[in-house]
Formats: sequence, structure tokens, C-alpha cells
Amino acid sequence: MSSNRFDLPHLGYGVGLRTPHFRHVLERWPEVDWFEIVSENFMGTGGRPLYVLDQVAERYPVVMHGVSMSIGSTDPIDFDYLRQLGRLADRVGAAWVSDHVCWTGMAYHNSHDLLPVPYTEEALAHLVERVGVVQDVLQRPVMFENPSTYVEFRDSTMPEQVFLTRLAEAADCGLLLDVNNVYVSCFNHGWDPHAYLDGVPWDRVVQIHLAGHSNHGTHIIDTHEGHVIDEVWALYRRALELAGGRATLIEWDTAIPDFEVVQREAALAREHAAMAGVAGVAGVAGVFDRPDQNPPVAVADAGAPAMDPAEPAPDPAGPERAEADDVVQA
Repeated sequence: MSSNRFDLPHLGYGVGLRTPHFRHVLERWPEVDWFEIVSENFMGTGGRPLYVLDQVAERYPVVMHGVSMSIGSTDPIDFDYLRQLGRLADRVGAAWVSDHVCWTGMAYHNSHDLLPVPYTEEALAHLVERVGVVQDVLQRPVMFENPSTYVEFRDSTMPEQVFLTRLAEAADCGLLLDVNNVYVSCFNHGWDPHAYLDGVPWDRVVQIHLAGHSNHGTHIIDTHEGHVIDEVWALYRRALELAGGRATLIEWDTAIPDFEVVQREAALAREHAAMAGVAGVAGVAGVFDRPDQNPPVAVADAGAPAMDPAEPAPDPAGPERAEADDVVQA
């Protein structure tokens, strides 16, 4: 079983930090190993979202997952975006930063979709160059996720897993393997998911995503809704048999249930990891303060401004930031 070449930790089993759960998290400090955020939801803003994130980052490891880097675009790289991303990563002490192998728009118009790239030599060279620039600016390795896709390009000359492998090796970046996306894309295109996993460079995989989806019979949409299905759990166990333990995140972004439901899904991931022979993970104890070692934050404080003197205080009468601000499902 290989470990990742970046010596980044196996954080355990985490969940996404989503707006409907802010109150629960601040009141309970729930027993989860770590949280992942959608980076863009906390960039260029202050007030309650950033205040909540500051509190969470004091008690749990935080990973940043972006949806707007648009690494596959032909638009010039947005250096202002990267500077904001880097400042946020420094602020929360992000364990790592990730985004997607995709493009999100053109002429600086964001489609708020994760659009596929052709798997060609030309596209590969283009992405390798851009990933190198991004990592130089951020001064850290970045993890890139396999997308869920619904169309293929006739001009593609290699399978997706080969493209990802060559990208990771040539650009010296990491990978975030979304096992649900593997299942979705393989179903949609008639690929073999086991052959896909066999072709993954596991020493470059730092993190795994799991999620639910919407099966329409002829095709599957990656909606991040509902429980992880049995077939995806089976692929997850196979991935861990090949890779060893990897930080695993449950995504649930549509019809978001109570926090305890998502928390139980993360606990189930731990059980499946044990079934795959992955030893128990100590979690965050000894690395970050455990929730029970910190006094709870009073709910009345949840409207306080972020603890940054440069940020303006929010309007106390203003509404909580809506979940719709999650710019796109990750």
C-alpha cells in the first residue's frame, strides 16, 4: 500500500462545512475529523461566514476545495483570484488546496459549471504549464479532482485516468480522486471503473470524495444528493485496497439533511475503510484541539464579525448567507 508522495496526512473522515449546519457546528462541536470548505464561499467576504470558518479552523483541520480556478481555460490565469486563495489558505492553515481538471467559462464569464477538457497532448501541455504557474504562486502543491462528465470529445487520444496520471507527473501536482465521479463518468460513457482505478497513480492521491447522485436510467447526474450507493462503496473499498488510507470527505450539497445524517455517512466511510484493511486513524487529537477542550461559542455570537480588524462589521439585521452562495457543487 502506497502513501502519498507529498507526506500530507491522512486526516480521517470529514464532511463539507455548509451554511445550514453553521449553528449546529458552533453549538455542538461535533465529532468529525475535519471539514472541507468551498473556497470561493469565503473569499472576498467577511461577516458571519468568515467568522464561523475562523472558529472551525481553530478546532479542526480545514481543507479548501475550489470550483473557479478554471485550470483548463484558455483565458489568462487570474492572479487576483490566486492571491485571494492563498490568503485564505494562510488564514485557516489549510491542510491543502484543491480544484478540478476542468474549465468554468471563457472571456472571464463564469458558467458555474465544471466543463470537461479534451484528453489530448495539446490539452495536457496546456494544463501542465498552467498548474506549474498556480503552484508557483501558491507555493504549495495543489490537488486536482477528476470531474464527472456527460460528453466525450472525439479528438481525445487517451483515457481519463491516463490523462490525470500524466498531468500529475509532468506538473508534479496531487490528485483528489472522487470515487462517485468515477462511477458516474464510467456509467455515462461505458468505461470500466475497475480498469480506471487500476490506472490511477495512487502515490499522488491525497484525498478521496464520496457523494450521492441522481440516476436517470440512461445517465447519471452528479448532484451530491442522497446517500452513497452500494456500488460506490464497493469502488471506495477497492480504491483503498490499492492506495491504503486516504483522507475521505462526504459531499452533500442538494437537499442537505440534518448534520447528523452527513456525520453518520462519514462514520460509514470509516467502517468501509476498515473492511478494506485500513487501520484506524487517530483523528485530530494531539494535532488540533478537540471540541470538548474548547468552550462552545454562544449562538448569539454567530453574527459577530470575523476576527480580522480589517473586515467591516456586518449588519446585525442582515440575513445569514444563503446556501445558494455555494457557487457550484464541487
